[in-house]
Order: sequence, then C-alpha cells, then structure tokens
Amino acid sequence: MVDTIFFLLVFFMIASLAMTTMKGMPVNLPKSTMAADRSMVKTVITVTATGKYYIDKRQVSFSRIEPLLSARLKENPKMVVVINCDKAQSWGRGIEVMDEVKKAGAEILTIATEPKARRG
Repeated sequence: MVDTIFFLLVFFMIASLAMTTMKGMPVNLPKSTMAADRSMVKTVITVTATGKYYIDKRQVSFSRIEPLLSARLKENPKMVVVINCDKAQSWGRGIEVMDEVKKAGAEILTIATEPKARRG
C-alpha cells in the first residue's frame, strides 16, 4: 500500500514539473554552473539579441518597464522578477534593466542562465 502511494506521489510530482513553462521570450542564455529552474517565476523581463524588450512575451518600450512592473508589484509585492537577457547583449543593457526593476520596487530579482555542461 505504501509503495502504491509513493509511486503515485512521484508520478504526480513528475507530471507537474512537465507542465511548468517559461513565460519569457526565447533567447540564447549565457551558461552558469549554478543555474536552476525556478518554478515560482511570476514575471519575466526579456531583452532579445536585437534589443527588443518584453514583459512576459508582451513587447514593451524600455521606458514602460518600470511603470508596468510597478503596477504588478502592487498586486503581489513578493513577486519574483527574472531578467532573461540574450548573451549577445552588453552588460550595460542588462544593468539598465536591473535598475528599472529595482526602481519598480522588486525585492526578488534573478538572472536567467542555462546550466553549463559539468565536467567529471
């Protein structure tokens, strides 16, 4: 009986992980050995290789990032904000986006990366 319950628990855990989707625009992320999948993502700000800005797949101008994010943070102050910046972009562009996120009042900010292949 316990084996059956354990099997069902594992099955539902794997099934729920398979249903998780990233809300940002697809970009080529830089590699990181500390990269991890965060299932608590609420808002993704994307900077594409061509320099376009998106908030959860909706294209916005740079000047609209702070006010739109600020409005979302009023609804959920503990919202996680992920910056999804293409590796073709300069660090300066990423820092400018981080400044806008901080001006909006975000407390939890992460930068999306892809895991590097581990040696071993």
